[in-house]
Amino acid sequence: MKRIGILSDTHGIIIPQVFDFFKDVDEIWHAGDIGNIETAEQLEAFKPLRAVHGNIDDHIVRMQYPEDQHFKVEDVRVFMTHIGGYPDHYMPEVKYILKDRKPDLFVCGHSHILRVIYDKKLNLLHINPGAAGNSGFQKKTTMIRLVIDGKELKDMEIFEKDRG
Repeated sequence: MKRIGILSDTHGIIIPQVFDFFKDVDEIWHAGDIGNIETAEQLEAFKPLRAVHGNIDDHIVRMQYPEDQHFKVEDVRVFMTHIGGYPDHYMPEVKYILKDRKPDLFVCGHSHILRVIYDKKLNLLHINPGAAGNSGFQKKTTMIRLVIDGKELKDMEIFEKDRG
């Protein structure tokens, strides 16, 4: 069993509630637009971090974190990227990867809109944790935590607070 914290679009800002909401997770996944290497280092000092770079990330972040990550946690195959879309509206290259690699869980960011959607056509769970930073148009700061137990994704919780 693994407890996972998922966030995206911090844009160089880590709100203090990240550390409380993720205090019991085993690892953190960051779906891009980290903002700077210091933000990533702060998260890595707190918990093990898996991350991808986003479109606003500089060359330093891009050298440290890839555009895509494919990995397995327990018995769940995961694909994480920053710009991916959502069911019936995936980016073309992402749709190809989803059909080819058949992950159980697809995580992306970019939109700043929290979405959790089961994609019946591709038999996967899509998660976009929204935006955990204070940059952008969104009115809420959001994050997700969940448990992966074997093949099962369960006990999902959403953190949401007014931005600013």
